Amino acid sequence: MNATGSDFLIGIDGGGTGCRVAIARAGGGVIARAEAGPANATSDLRACVANVRMALEQALVSAGLTLAQVAGAPAHAGLAGVISAEVGTAVAQALPLSNLSVTEDRETMVAGALGGRDGALAAIGTGSFVAAQRGDVMHGVGGWGWQLSDEASGAWLGQAALRRALAARDGMAEQSDLLAALLDDMGGALGIVAFAGRAGPAEYAALAPRVVAAALADDAAAVALIRTGADWITRALVAVGHRDGDPLCLTGGLGPRYAAYLPPDLTRGLVEPVGTALDGALLLARQRAGS
Repeated sequence: MNATGSDFLIGIDGGGTGCRVAIARAGGGVIARAEAGPANATSDLRACVANVRMALEQALVSAGLTLAQVAGAPAHAGLAGVISAEVGTAVAQALPLSNLSVTEDRETMVAGALGGRDGALAAIGTGSFVAAQRGDVMHGVGGWGWQLSDEASGAWLGQAALRRALAARDGMAEQSDLLAALLDDMGGALGIVAFAGRAGPAEYAALAPRVVAAALADDAAAVALIRTGADWITRALVAVGHRDGDPLCLTGGLGPRYAAYLPPDLTRGLVEPVGTALDGALLLARQRAGS
């Protein structure tokens, strides 16, 4: 194929569970996608780069292209763990793409969900963050990790449920069906303590669906936990300058579950996401091409 970098766009999305690469024609749609392993630039920079390169190579094979044909293509990578410009530069220098910009993955998530529109995103999955976009400016809060942040997330919800179960066992909180079941299933208070000693965010988040289901059944403790999470989302939206009635996307496994617990003025602007984080990476690559 007789083609040059200006004929294509490359989008890269990476996080703790895997990375994805898409190659699109500059004037058209996606022609190839590929996936590979985790790509967190802070926790393991070497593995991050290796996995992105692997996905890129697979996408090139699928598209019938060579690296030389796309090396100068406008490209954008949104990766977990890009906590500073230095980390982004290290990633960019390690990848064989000469026209690549690198940001944290929240930029691509916002761009993908809103499709370039002004509005806000509450991304509530195993972790969480809230961000608002207005013009070329994005302001985000949260997302500092489950140990200190990530309120309303699955990891937070599961941990908070176990904390409340222990409080109920000690007579410091009202007992409920959910809390009693958690105590029983975990082998009592000592079982919960043992679980906490080995659990990470994914293990805590695995408990979140039980909390959501219990809240739908009007379990008082579960409802209180969901309302606490919704209150954090509300305050976070205020902190990022979101205006009532403006477009708001709730994404992630838990995001849509909070809609019923948010103030009506916020949910008046509720919209479905336009696309994914990978779509957002392609959009930012297209904007790079235009600039």
